[in-house]
Amino acid sequence: MNESVSVALKSDLIGLFEKSNGELESGSGHFINFHREKALSDFNRLGIPNVKNENYRYTPLEQYFNGQYEMELSPNPSKVDIRSIFKCDVPELDTHVALVLNGFFAAGVQVNGLPEGVVVCSLGEASVKYPRLFETHYAKYADTSADGLVALNTLFAQDGFFVYIPKNVTIEKPIQIINLSHSFKNLRITRRNLIIAEENSTCNIVVCDHSLCNNGYLTNSLTEIHTGNNASLNFDRLQNENSRSTQINNLFIHQLENSRFSSNSISLHGGLIRNSFYVTLNGTGAEANLNGLFLCDDRQHVANFVLMDHASPLCTSNQLFKGILDEEATGAFNGKILVRKDAQKTQAYQKNNNILLSSTARMNTKPHLEIYADDVKCSHGATVGQLDKDALFYLRSRGIPEAEARHLLMYAFANEIVSRISIPVLKERIIDLVDKRLKGELSKCNDCNIHCG
Repeated sequence: MNESVSVALKSDLIGLFEKSNGELESGSGHFINFHREKALSDFNRLGIPNVKNENYRYTPLEQYFNGQYEMELSPNPSKVDIRSIFKCDVPELDTHVALVLNGFFAAGVQVNGLPEGVVVCSLGEASVKYPRLFETHYAKYADTSADGLVALNTLFAQDGFFVYIPKNVTIEKPIQIINLSHSFKNLRITRRNLIIAEENSTCNIVVCDHSLCNNGYLTNSLTEIHTGNNASLNFDRLQNENSRSTQINNLFIHQLENSRFSSNSISLHGGLIRNSFYVTLNGTGAEANLNGLFLCDDRQHVANFVLMDHASPLCTSNQLFKGILDEEATGAFNGKILVRKDAQKTQAYQKNNNILLSSTARMNTKPHLEIYADDVKCSHGATVGQLDKDALFYLRSRGIPEAEARHLLMYAFANEIVSRISIPVLKERIIDLVDKRLKGELSKCNDCNIHCG
């Protein structure tokens, strides 16, 4: 995209903010509003990242942002009964459920049965009720000066979900956040989330992204996660939106001493999906495990970006991302392991494997190590190829038809990621979804009771 169009897009977004600023501020707490001024300055300087930015080299974001989208500045203006249009298709999944509609935490949906002291609520509500926590953690890990999309999210942030787990608390049942996009018009959505897991706490969080209509949704989502000393947090995400959706997800994870963070991201559907992980291992003995699987076809694009920052000694990180691409789909993986000078005894591993099912599918991968310590164990690797011809021949020689043999090989390739999901019922459901997606049977508007035509 040429420079004049890029400047015009930035100008349009700043104009939209200036027009909406009064309503944005009136519906938000002090700590959310406080950061808008700097975010505006940073976005004015940075704009939407383009392919000249090395972190976005293979993802032409501007063409997705340059569309006609409306924006909702108040929760559920159409008064939609969320529970009447969406029902989780995993009824056996015993979780604490919260719903977020078009970026706003669903009013009237109470999250019951939580241990004492645990909070799951609207981000906007939490910014008023829990000022000390907000002042300590909000906008402390996401740097608006480094990325235009982070600045843009901070500029328009109003709501999303807030999760707080106090010291020494273990939540037995997972917390499930269901993000719903629903509108009969093309919609611009901003989601801002904050998760705080205090010292010695344990929690599983499941985030599901669904679009309930076949309209275009441009979502800029940012989640900040803090894990205290000895805390353990597992974060699973299922992305299953329609092919007209654009979903930008930035996760900033800040880990203290001996904390554990694990993430499993399964991307099944979406026009453009970009998942960015910024992990700072800021305490001795911290461990981070990031796993991702994406399946795309048609002209879909999925990108994963990782910055694993080993800032303390004796920390461990593992990354495994896999992709299956068909037709004219494109994908990108850009992963960096940074080991700082004092981060001795680091162990860090990174792997990206991809399968291309057609001659027109494209995958760009760039694993990268940047090491300033001398006592470390680090490795990285990447592969882009086709299905194993020898394995395919072996299966066919045993009487298995070619289509079924190809499906079995793709399923085995994907299962290495899916098998790492720790919640048995959820794992079974995702296995079924992945199986259907590989067969081309999965509806792009899954779980929708509305027939948009």
